[in-house]
Amino acid sequence: MSTIHDNTAAVSVARAGTHQTFAGPADWFTGTVNVEMLFTAPEPGTVSGGLVTFLPGARTNWHVHPLGQNLIVTSGFGLVQHWGGPVQEIRPGDAVTIPAGVKHWHGAAPGTAMTHIAIQEALDGKSADWLEKVSDEQYPR
Repeated sequence: MSTIHDNTAAVSVARAGTHQTFAGPADWFTGTVNVEMLFTAPEPGTVSGGLVTFLPGARTNWHVHPLGQNLIVTSGFGLVQHWGGPVQEIRPGDAVTIPAGVKHWHGAAPGTAMTHIAIQEALDGKSADWLEKVSDEQYPR
């Protein structure tokens, strides 16, 4: 089997501090969340990745990824839960795999911030379906 190499495409480096950064929308998050988009693959790729920082108590809404999601915790202490399952603690170095179509949420623990890298693929241009907020009763205090 031979491999075809395309040497016409250039390797690109996006320097730290040059990525698009925005506040997490209130339609998707509770609390203060900052999202730094690290990359979006060029066509035909469909993967994207972001560095997401949750201040204490901040969290995503319940949501579903059509092709799943992977999280890599880089700092702090966080929580993750799938619908009907137990709340699980996540810490730096932990890698979380959320299968396609699984309703879940993730965010910071009540007393500390948490940052993770989130990697997901898009299906038909959409990487997540955002659902209802995680209620104060559902979020452990």
